[in-house]
Amino acid sequence: MFEEEKDDKIYNLLISNGIDENNEYIEFVEKLYSKSDFLWKESVAGLYSSLSENFFSKIDVIIILSGLYNKNKEDIDNIIEAAIKYKRPIVIVKPHGLEDIPENLEKIGTAIVGWNVNCIIDTLKESAQTYSF
Repeated sequence: MFEEEKDDKIYNLLISNGIDENNEYIEFVEKLYSKSDFLWKESVAGLYSSLSENFFSKIDVIIILSGLYNKNKEDIDNIIEAAIKYKRPIVIVKPHGLEDIPENLEKIGTAIVGWNVNCIIDTLKESAQTYSF
């Protein structure tokens, strides 16, 4: 029998947050916690526009919860701008319960994923490996 390769890496994630009337951030984080075989931590900051390359160089994947975009455009745009500047992968998560992603987010995403936790984990790992420097 083949044994699945164990992944001991602790993924450092930056997850968009802010005004969140539908609790998408909480639900997303709970999904990540539900997978005991996926090790991760979250880096957070007050003002993304003023963070340095040093901060972003430690991030494996930036996750944009697209359902939060309309009410948090400035912060999410700052995160995206930094991700592009510092060449970090951007995973776009579809709005919960909807299929439409804001067009500008769809264009910049390294990958787009729905809310299936196994698909999320696979996409995060693949994005981190593809963009590891």
